[in-house]
Amino acid sequence: MSVIRLPGDRSVRVHPRALAVVTGCVLLALAVGVLTVGDGDYPMSPAEVLRTIAGAGTPAQDFIVNELRLPRVVTALLVGSALALAGALFQSLVRNPLGSPDILGFTQGAATGALVVVVAGGGSLALSAGAVLGGVLTGVVIYALAWRGGLHGQRLVLIGIGAAAILTGVNGYLLTRAQHMEAARAVLWLTGSLDGRGWDDALPLLAAMAVLVPVVLLGCGRALHVIEMGDDLAGGLGIRVARVRLVMLAAAVLLAALAAAAAGPVAFVALVAPQVAKRMTGAPGPNLVASMCTGAGLLVTADWAAQRLFGDHLLPVGVLTGVLGGGYLVWLLAVERRAGRI
Repeated sequence: MSVIRLPGDRSVRVHPRALAVVTGCVLLALAVGVLTVGDGDYPMSPAEVLRTIAGAGTPAQDFIVNELRLPRVVTALLVGSALALAGALFQSLVRNPLGSPDILGFTQGAATGALVVVVAGGGSLALSAGAVLGGVLTGVVIYALAWRGGLHGQRLVLIGIGAAAILTGVNGYLLTRAQHMEAARAVLWLTGSLDGRGWDDALPLLAAMAVLVPVVLLGCGRALHVIEMGDDLAGGLGIRVARVRLVMLAAAVLLAALAAAAAGPVAFVALVAPQVAKRMTGAPGPNLVASMCTGAGLLVTADWAAQRLFGDHLLPVGVLTGVLGGGYLVWLLAVERRAGRI
């Protein structure tokens, strides 16, 4: 382990293995992103893609890359990293590897907000706003129900699972109330898809992450490591446990809701990416940066596979992550049961 000194008498401990994992995930995500941008009916080499991004391409290449293909890849990278960070925060918050916005009801709340807009006949911008509002309101309700002189992880999990079940029923009812065209559009969104994503989908999430990521990493990173060793120890070291958990929950809910607004409720990335990152790094703590990089690489690779590995059948990325994530969830449950934790 090495220590990096930061301005303001701060320091960051860096595990060489974790640094290698982060570097590898970033390189993988960027490489797959470049290949994805260059693939399609108008193929381009990686060198041509990079030249076009740098502003040295032809007008046709500039339109294809910067207007049609690059926004989708950037959205995939941002959504993957946002979901993974949200998942890492939730899992640290509830101290359970099954903690995820998919399981705790926050994703279903974002879907409810979006479906209300669909039934009301709103457009794409209103749908995104509805998803964010639905996710945030769900977070407020679950937090209020789970608070009993403090935020207990097990209670949050149980209430979240109950809220997810209720909201799933509500979402099914809202689908029955929508017109055929709106219902088909809603089903595609509920699956989780990156089709047709543009800069207007990516930039709001990028702006939100530019604010939330520094708050989480710089404001809560050290506190999360200490809290994982116990609330009493953290309180004795001067950490305001309740306030840190509130910030964590607020950031995680916002990240999950904004990711859903950008690409729909893409399944299982928030659950899988933090656990994969933790196993690859072998480092203690929530592994926030490694989780973000793993999530970005996972989603952009899954999107490439969903477009290329099934012939003419282009799958929404949520279908592939749902199948792979579901298998991973079964394996994780088996591991947790053998370990006597469930």
